[in-house]
Amino acid sequence: MNFEFSEEQNLLRETVRNFVDSEINPYMQKWEEEGKYDEGINRRLGELGLMGVCIPEQYGGSGMDYNSLAIVCEELERGDTAFRTAVSVHTGLNSMTLLQWGNEEQKQKYLTPQAKGEKIGAFGLTEPGAGSDVASMQTTARKDGDDYILSGQKTWISLCDVADHFLVFAYTDKDKKHHGISAFIVERTMPGFSSKAIKGKHGIRAGNTGEIFFDDVRVPKENLLGEEGEGFKIAMSALDNGRFTVAAGACGLTMASLEASVKYCHERKTFGKEIGKHQLVQQMIAKMEAGLQMSRLLVYRAGELKNQGTRNTRETSLAKWQACDIANQSADDAVQIHGAYGYSNEYPVERYLRNSKAPVIYEGTREIHTIMQAEYVLGYRKDKPLNKMLPAWNPDSEN
Repeated sequence: MNFEFSEEQNLLRETVRNFVDSEINPYMQKWEEEGKYDEGINRRLGELGLMGVCIPEQYGGSGMDYNSLAIVCEELERGDTAFRTAVSVHTGLNSMTLLQWGNEEQKQKYLTPQAKGEKIGAFGLTEPGAGSDVASMQTTARKDGDDYILSGQKTWISLCDVADHFLVFAYTDKDKKHHGISAFIVERTMPGFSSKAIKGKHGIRAGNTGEIFFDDVRVPKENLLGEEGEGFKIAMSALDNGRFTVAAGACGLTMASLEASVKYCHERKTFGKEIGKHQLVQQMIAKMEAGLQMSRLLVYRAGELKNQGTRNTRETSLAKWQACDIANQSADDAVQIHGAYGYSNEYPVERYLRNSKAPVIYEGTREIHTIMQAEYVLGYRKDKPLNKMLPAWNPDSEN
C-alpha cells in the first residue's frame, strides 16, 4: 500500500485548485443567482486536458490514472458541484463507458473528440417513472433496416442542453426485461431529438439539468454500444465510474465546508474568544476532518482497484454512500458553525448544504447503497464477470 500521491498528481491538484480559485469561485454567486451554466468552463477544462484526464493518449486524453480523475473531481467540487457534475457525466458516465465497451470506430468518432474537450458527452438512463428501478423504463428502440427508431424520454439529465453526444438506454425487447435493454450513442443533431432544462432546483442551480426527448429518432446500427441486450450491464458498469466521481466530489464538498468553517472560526468571536475555542464547535470541525480523511481512503481505494483493472462495484458503492452522507452532514455543520450568517448567501456554506443533498439521491440513493452493502456482507449479492472490463491503467503504454 502506498498512500502518497505522485509528483504528477500533486501538480494536477495544484492546477485544478488554482483554476477553481481563479475561474470559478469569484463568479459562483452570480452564476447561482442567474441559474445558468457557464459552458466556457468546459472549454477551459478541455484546454487543460481535464475533460479526458484518465483517457489514454491514443484517444486524445491525458493518459493519467483513475485516481487523477478523483483529484480533478474533488477539487472541482470544492468550487461547485455543477462543474464536478459536468466532469462526472462527461468523463465518468460517458467517455469511460465508451472506453470500456466501444469498438474502435466508436472510440475514434466519439471518444477522441470528447477526451480532447471538443465535444461534450452525457448520459440518459433515468426516466419520469424509472429511477432506481431501471427495468421500468419506457423508452424503446425498434429495428428498422440498418437503423433503430428511438422513442421516449429521459429526465434529470445533466448537461441536457449542453452535450453533443448522449449515451441512451432503451428497450429493444421488453419481454426480456433487464436482458432486453440496449445502449445507443445519440447525437444532438439527429432529427427528433430535443431537450428542456428543469427550473426551480433546490441546489446545483448553476448546473444544466433537464429532460431529453426522442421523437422517432433514427439511430444508425453502428451507434449500438456493445450488443443488443447488454444495455443493463453497460449501464451498471457506467454507474460504477459515475459513482466513483460523485464520491470523489463529495470529498471536495466536505473539504470546502471544512475550509470555510475554519476560516470563520478564526474570524468570529463570542464571549471574548474565537468561536473555534468553543468545544462544541471543535466537535463539528473534528467530525468534518475525520469524515474527509475516511472518505478519501474509500475513494482512492476504489480508484486503485480501477487502476489494477479489478471490478470495484462493491467498493465504489461504499465510497459513494459514505462520502456523500459525510458531505451532507459536513455542510449542515458548516451552516451551524456560521450561525445566522450560514443561512444567507453572504457565505458559501448555504450553497454547500443545498448542493450536498442531490448526490445523496442520484446514482443510487443512500437506501439503495445500504441494501447493496448488506447484501454483499450477507452473501446475497455477488458481482458476475463482465464481457469487457474497464482497461487497467498502464503508465508505460498509451493503450
